Amino acid sequence: MDGVLLDSMYNHARAWEAAMTHHGLRFSQRDCFINEGRTGMDVIYSCSREQGVPISDEEAQALYDEKTVHYLQLGGGVPMPGMAEVLHFLQVHHFQIWVVTGGGQNDLYEQLERAYPGVFARERMITAHNVTHGKPNPEPYLKAWQACGLAKEDCYVVENAPLGVRAGHGAGLFTIAVNTGPLEDQRLWDEGAQVVLSDMSALLQWLEHTF
Repeated sequence: MDGVLLDSMYNHARAWEAAMTHHGLRFSQRDCFINEGRTGMDVIYSCSREQGVPISDEEAQALYDEKTVHYLQLGGGVPMPGMAEVLHFLQVHHFQIWVVTGGGQNDLYEQLERAYPGVFARERMITAHNVTHGKPNPEPYLKAWQACGLAKEDCYVVENAPLGVRAGHGAGLFTIAVNTGPLEDQRLWDEGAQVVLSDMSALLQWLEHTF
């Protein structure tokens, strides 16, 4: 979702940095991109453990809620340039379109409906609320694969985050990385991406050539 469907990651990064700092945790904007794909609560608990700063469940939830408020105040996300054309191609060619996100906000579907009216379905979304282990664990992508009813060789993951690539690759699915953030392409190759592209226009060209 974020960084693929929505151009939102820079606002997420600013919001995470502000909320973590307010709660006494070190977390840079670059850290946000490195940890992208994990559920928000997993990011908080991991950061707390690594820095030796105890945090209760109530405090973690308050931090996450604060981060969400910051994100919305910054303007949230807008449609990723070139993604509408990609989605149109997928619809014309009768692909099932699933969303597999580490996000846990309650309005995720509404965000997508505003950006791409009529494209997505609630029942084809795997969010933080649907999994025990978020990315980089393969569970989110395995759940989507199992629910879609297709063979693995007929499924494709489109990711922008190294940990998301690791999850897709770990699920045994063909994983395409589109590097819409500031990290190096090599991080995506290293996590198992079979294709690394620069933007959504390049993804559309790849799809047109492949299908």
